[in-house]
Amino acid sequence: MIERFYIEKKIDGKLTNKYLNINQVSEFTGLSKSTIRRGVMKGELKCSKKVGRLLFTEKSVRRWIDG
Repeated sequence: MIERFYIEKKIDGKLTNKYLNINQVSEFTGLSKSTIRRGVMKGELKCSKKVGRLLFTEKSVRRWIDG
């Protein structure tokens, strides 16, 4: 049941785990890279650093922008 719910959400486009790099986040939000980095340093914007670069989920960026 849970798997079906997940698949339906994915198909509807309501569930996204798309990763964005800092350039894409800057373009998506209209904010400078330094503002985005400042959000990361303050702990306001979550990101992944596992691959040696800052990667953000679209969901976390939207949450940060919405406040």
